Amino acid sequence: MTTRITQPLIFNENLSCTLSSISLAILLAISPQAVAAPLNAVNTETIERLEVHGQQSNNNDLLGSAEALLTQQGVDFSQAGGVSALPILNGMMGDRIKILIGGSDITASCANQMNPPLSYISANQIVSTQVVAGVSPVSAGGDNIAGVIKINSLQPIFNNSDDVIWQSGNVSGGYTSVSDTTLAAVNATVASKTFSVSYQGSYEDANSYVDGHGNTVLDTLYQSQNHALMAAWQDDTQELAIKLTHQHIPFQGFANQYMDMTNNDSVGAVVRYQLDLDNDGLFSAQVNWHRVEHEMGFFSEEKTGKMPMETTGKDLSYQLHWQLPIDKDATLLLGQEYYLYQLDDSWPAVAGSTMMSPYDYININNGERKRAAVFSEWQQTLDSRWWLSAGIRYEYVSTNADEVQAYNTMSMMGMTNVNAAAAEAFNALERQRDDHIIDVTLLMRYQLSDSETLELGLARKGRAPNLYERYSWGQSTMATTMIGWYGDGNGYIGNPDLNQETAHTLSAVYKQINDDFSLTTTAWYSDIIDYIDANVVGSFNSSGLEGNSRNILQFTNVDATLYGAKLDAEYQLAQQTSGKWSITANVSATHGERNDTHQPLYQIKPLQTELSMHHKLGDWQNSLTWQWVAEKDRVDNNRLENTSDSYSLLNISSSITWQQATITVAVKNLLDEYYQLPLGGVSIAEYKADNNNGFEQIAGAGRSLELSVNYSF
Repeated sequence: MTTRITQPLIFNENLSCTLSSISLAILLAISPQAVAAPLNAVNTETIERLEVHGQQSNNNDLLGSAEALLTQQGVDFSQAGGVSALPILNGMMGDRIKILIGGSDITASCANQMNPPLSYISANQIVSTQVVAGVSPVSAGGDNIAGVIKINSLQPIFNNSDDVIWQSGNVSGGYTSVSDTTLAAVNATVASKTFSVSYQGSYEDANSYVDGHGNTVLDTLYQSQNHALMAAWQDDTQELAIKLTHQHIPFQGFANQYMDMTNNDSVGAVVRYQLDLDNDGLFSAQVNWHRVEHEMGFFSEEKTGKMPMETTGKDLSYQLHWQLPIDKDATLLLGQEYYLYQLDDSWPAVAGSTMMSPYDYININNGERKRAAVFSEWQQTLDSRWWLSAGIRYEYVSTNADEVQAYNTMSMMGMTNVNAAAAEAFNALERQRDDHIIDVTLLMRYQLSDSETLELGLARKGRAPNLYERYSWGQSTMATTMIGWYGDGNGYIGNPDLNQETAHTLSAVYKQINDDFSLTTTAWYSDIIDYIDANVVGSFNSSGLEGNSRNILQFTNVDATLYGAKLDAEYQLAQQTSGKWSITANVSATHGERNDTHQPLYQIKPLQTELSMHHKLGDWQNSLTWQWVAEKDRVDNNRLENTSDSYSLLNISSSITWQQATITVAVKNLLDEYYQLPLGGVSIAEYKADNNNGFEQIAGAGRSLELSVNYSF
């Protein structure tokens, strides 16, 4: 192609680069389709990427999930299953973050969000990642208030050959001692200058991990496999790419949920067409389809029970984007998008059970969530110091669901069957709800000097409620505890009359980059109208022991405030005969509260600092990292959130590349520290095994030796 549809963002491994979330927003606005350079035959294990904060570095690990990569980029996670942790940006979790996998918008089809978007892709499929917290341009995606995570996995590789020849490949294997985990991955590509075919496959099998006291953290075992096949064609002005995906997870434990995943099978397809309009700009069109069959139940002696749940989810969407040059200093971006999500969630009757029979419990029946969006974004270089981007996006969101039913209509011991009554009331409702969302963003960059930059971002972003927030209707203890992705042991009731969330966010960044030193400081503030939180409407105590009560909550709208700050720094020490040495440091703090009661919001990360020493000598790289997390003492009392003590972890790693092989050895939690995960939720598995200790916070992993080998060919 004479002009590439996308210009790659390439970082030299000797160049230190600290990027803020607004920097990423500006880069996305400049080139909304921008991605890192594709994997190639010379260095197939390299993953180039943009970061929320911290320093850019190559990552030689093609094993595991996207979580490990995104953690290095400043994304926090609410620990759930081993494959399915939920990302947190600026103190907000779940659907408040827009996650795009190869441009495809995938919805979590589970009442506990056991299959969130990031769970459908393995590390070896990822070419690059882009993360923009808070102020993201409207072209990056809508229906979010926390930010955008873009995973680029659709980057075909071509060469200069007239014939289809072998292009590149690699095989990887790994082992993690703390959970007896084995990992394997393979990538292979054949290509010519006009045609490309590639395959990526991965497999992971893990037992439950061990904490710093040497005790097994129950119900954290899992197994997963992912497959992707991509074919592409190009000529001088256009490119067509097709990608097919399949995932199979036969089991995945969820220590902080009452249920486990007993099967998750998904298939997906993405078709993307790109056209270079020469002097008239760029055009891209993409169609996405994804279907998942999801089952919950029990599979392990580490958490027993008998109650099946079956869910089917389907995503279908398309995006049409135009990038139109106005003059040498200005560009106009236009887009039109449509998304359809369909959900069926039923709980089959349990033979021989009085409470869970004779009918199937219909939780969500033919649920639909439709989104239609248009956006326009203007980018302008005003002069040698000022750059500006302004955009507006409109989305129409419509949700609906058909009638439901309880397990039965019987009343026992003269007590009202609350689920039968709730189903009758739900069925009598007019259930369609429509939301009109208007997003507006303004991004500015001012060059203070050759080494100093000031960046400002202002955004109005909106998100409509998901189907579970609106249409989860059950009110019994059993029914409500099946709803919720918070890992808190409580039960949740939906609210059909929820309003959309609207966030007004202001962010400011100061950056200084010199030859041997870089500094980035970021501060942000979000005022959120109709934030979807939960109020207590009841309680239960399944054990009867004092202190073991949990709450039943109903989703409700409140106003909330979140703000925080980050600092990232890097210092390059003088190069010596022993190699190149550098020091990196970062500090982050987040505060969130309800405006009405000033009660802390749920799962807000305490103050965290990290200090690292990096060393490089030829093809040998080493790092030593110390991480300290403060005590979590600001907790959400409505959700009975636990406090957690402060802790520090020491991690070391070393990797060496010899010819076409890279070997990495790492030790995580070197001192075998016992600590509890401040964002991990409670261990329901431990509670079911021994309820005398109540609902304790999930413990983190103890000392772990990690080995991996990657061979490129």
